[in-house]
Amino acid sequence: MVQQDRSSLTGLWHGQFAYPRSFRPEFFTASLLDQSGALSGSITEKATETTAQQSILFATLSGRHSGSLVMFVKLYEGGNRQHSVQYEGTVNEDGTEISGTWSIPGNWSGQFLMIREGQAEQTEELLCEADI
Repeated sequence: MVQQDRSSLTGLWHGQFAYPRSFRPEFFTASLLDQSGALSGSITEKATETTAQQSILFATLSGRHSGSLVMFVKLYEGGNRQHSVQYEGTVNEDGTEISGTWSIPGNWSGQFLMIREGQAEQTEELLCEADI
C-alpha cells in the first residue's frame, strides 16, 4: 500500500454542504489537484431542488492551500446555476477532512464538510451524521 502525502490535497473527496433555513443538504464529489498549494479541479453534485434535466451539476474550482487553510471558488458550468461560490475551511491534522463555510457574497452561506476518499468505509453515512 502506498502512503499518501497528507500535505497535498490531491485526490478524490466526498462532501456535503448545508443550506440555511430548512433546505436539504446537497452531496458532491470533488477531484482536487494540489500543485504546491495552487488548487484546481472539478466538482459533480446531485442537486436536491431540480428538474430531471438538471439533477446533476458540474463545476470547476480554483483556489489555494497553505498549511491548514483552504480557500477555493466553485464556478458552475451551465444549467440553472450561473454563479460562483466561495469556500473557506481548514484541513484536519491528518489531511483526511476539510471543513468550513461556503458563501455566495450578499446572498447565502452555510457549512461544508469534505472527506478524502478511502478514509472512511461509509463516507456518506458520516456526512449524513455530521452536524453541519
